[in-house]
Amino acid sequence: MEAMRRTVTCGDLRKADVGKTVILNGWIHRKRDHGGISFINLRDRHGLTQVVVDSDSPAHLAELALDLKMEYCLAVEGLVRGRPDSMVNPEMPTGEVEVVAKEIVVLSKSEVLPFMIDEVNKDGTPVIPNEDLRLKFRYLDLRTASMQHHLALRHKVTMAVRNYLDSQGFYELETPTFIKSTPEGARDYLVPSRLYPGKFYALPQSPQLYKQLLMVSGFDRYFQIARCYRDEDARGDRQPEFTQIDMEMSFVSRDDVLSMTEGMMAHVFQTTMGVQLETPFPRIAYDDAMDWYGSDKPELRFDMKMQDAAFMAEIGTFQAFKDALAPNEKGQVAGAVKALVVPGAATDYSRKKIEELEGTAKIYKARGLGWTKGAGSEAEPAFEGGIAKFFEGRAAEICSTLGAKPGDLLLFVADQKKSVACTALGAVRSRLGKDLNLCDPDQFAFAWIVDFPMFEWNEEENKWDTAHHMFTMPQEKYHATLESDPASVKGDLYDLVLNGYELASGSIRIHDPQLQKRIFQIVGFDEAEGQKKFGFLTEAFKYGAPPHGGIAPGLDRLVMLMCKETSIKEVIAFPKNTFAQSPMDDCPSEVDQQQLDDLHLIIRKD
Repeated sequence: MEAMRRTVTCGDLRKADVGKTVILNGWIHRKRDHGGISFINLRDRHGLTQVVVDSDSPAHLAELALDLKMEYCLAVEGLVRGRPDSMVNPEMPTGEVEVVAKEIVVLSKSEVLPFMIDEVNKDGTPVIPNEDLRLKFRYLDLRTASMQHHLALRHKVTMAVRNYLDSQGFYELETPTFIKSTPEGARDYLVPSRLYPGKFYALPQSPQLYKQLLMVSGFDRYFQIARCYRDEDARGDRQPEFTQIDMEMSFVSRDDVLSMTEGMMAHVFQTTMGVQLETPFPRIAYDDAMDWYGSDKPELRFDMKMQDAAFMAEIGTFQAFKDALAPNEKGQVAGAVKALVVPGAATDYSRKKIEELEGTAKIYKARGLGWTKGAGSEAEPAFEGGIAKFFEGRAAEICSTLGAKPGDLLLFVADQKKSVACTALGAVRSRLGKDLNLCDPDQFAFAWIVDFPMFEWNEEENKWDTAHHMFTMPQEKYHATLESDPASVKGDLYDLVLNGYELASGSIRIHDPQLQKRIFQIVGFDEAEGQKKFGFLTEAFKYGAPPHGGIAPGLDRLVMLMCKETSIKEVIAFPKNTFAQSPMDDCPSEVDQQQLDDLHLIIRKD
């Protein structure tokens, strides 16, 4: 094998290399035989090169070529020659040349594949095997062009992050992966201790507490490409283990953290994709985001803001609108009527398609979806269909207020809870963006969501919870009213959103132990419980803790969006399936009794 070690990769050869003798190592991607000539597309992670076994090749070589199968691993020695003009492949960087084989060594054979590598349909679209089949044979799936590209980009993004943060004075420091179990929202993954029977380590949901301790330690700029673990129920696109770009800074304000993050993102996109981001990113208050988009992670690649349509309850006879704005038992109006004008979509949406939109709204607890279509002319607007009959003679006023025109589709959600009306119509807006192809796939629309509520009411447990985590600094103007009016308190919180996804979450942290105790008390932690769970942190705060704040962009999600994918599984080398299982190695798996005995564990099978 030493004599057949590669001298060039399968993606390197160009016309300038004609006449050179080279050695390639790789896998057979495709193979075809024509009239005594064999053509082999040899692949490695760098690209493809066409290898030719000519009709005048030695008999043993021609015979070997006929026996070669897909995904055999080969070493090929040969002469680089130019392809005839009629046979140049412009789709391949190496498409102007080919290698005429002088010697072929089979390094390893392959059995029949469970699925084809980079198979395409007749229309050129890729054939995507079943997800569990892909995950069972992930080492084969990783050979595909898309996975090779995605993981290569992930590497480049990671290196760009490291280089940028290093240039800004950050230290990359590792925090423990065996930690104390603390409540951070999701369930911990627990690791039993062999040496201390009945005691457990936890795998970190985030490095949150330790990076704050690093700030107390004087390491004023920290980052880590951090592995995190959350034992969550099977849901959507979550993974039990994931990676985040964890950052923390001392002596900073919110603006400092946001500016640093923007600089990092601009550097990453420019370095890895040649995309220039416009900075600073827009900032949207949480309340405005919910009012305009019905989401705290809005899709901003198209406009189409929701509008307040409460005035329609006064000028029309539609009872659902009036009911939504009726005072509650406290004499307060807590409801809302929200409107969405979809330009030029009247003819695109039949009654059936509108009912499908209504189904989306109902998922988010809406009772229904009101609708009508703009008709008439701009001079004399009118409505037709849906709720039009309840607003006869008022089309001009409504169109003027909402900015609607003939041919537009108007959609409405009304509810006695404003949050339901906003969220439900926001979900409809998101669906419309996909259905109408309103999102430019080449656009990256960043924004900051700021001024989040500090607390949210837990109706099941009849108590206040923190909206993010308990170490967030409440905005200074609310410090005096924390206990008396938790509902009004805004936290010094910020989320970074990109193309309808939450990309990062962060905050300025509490560094005052007395303020931290007040937060513990509001969320139902008495002093003893707070000391038991987080005493090591609050103790550290007694010794000159600096003001500090941070953020943690999700690396998996960032690369997913850069690759224009919709699942983080597409950018993780060895992900779990939806049920947190690995079909490849049958993980999680049972262990033998001796291991259980060593850990002082008994398995109860109910």
